[in-house]
Amino acid sequence: MKHITGYTLCLAMFATMVIALPALAADQTVVMYKVTQGGTSDEIGTIVAGSSDAGTTFKLNLHGLTPGPHGFHVHENNNCSPTLLNGTRIPGGAAGSHYDPDHKYKHAGPEGEGHLGDLPRLIAEADGTATQSLTAPRIKDLDAMKGRSLIIQSGGDTYSDTPPFGGGGVRFACGVME
Repeated sequence: MKHITGYTLCLAMFATMVIALPALAADQTVVMYKVTQGGTSDEIGTIVAGSSDAGTTFKLNLHGLTPGPHGFHVHENNNCSPTLLNGTRIPGGAAGSHYDPDHKYKHAGPEGEGHLGDLPRLIAEADGTATQSLTAPRIKDLDAMKGRSLIIQSGGDTYSDTPPFGGGGVRFACGVME
């Protein structure tokens, strides 16, 4: 009887330990849309954001991009609508600025000490697809990304403040992380 009781006690302790473990954030699929001066238009694919020991991963399944590098960022707001700036409609402007909770106010790339929202460049193949996985090593909390948006720029990104937008050009696509 004593042996069974000890075994039962061991199982109860194990169950308590398992219940006490922190829950991992679930992967999130973000649908990406082209942005225009009128709002969002065609769907260009999905990005699955997930947690890993190396940081947050972004698994791309995109099409309709121009071949080559594109700037890729987490932005502060969960809105892909256009905004007005000096009388000009800015596609995806309601997404706001790059996510910068530590108020660094500078671009420094995904491994630098700038915006937390600076993500690795995505590269579109000659056929306009992008299917790689990218890792943002400084983003450790996927849940903190909820209520933000992902933006893809029309061009590459130098992760600097000059030229404007790090040379990435205008916003091309946007999706909301919920």
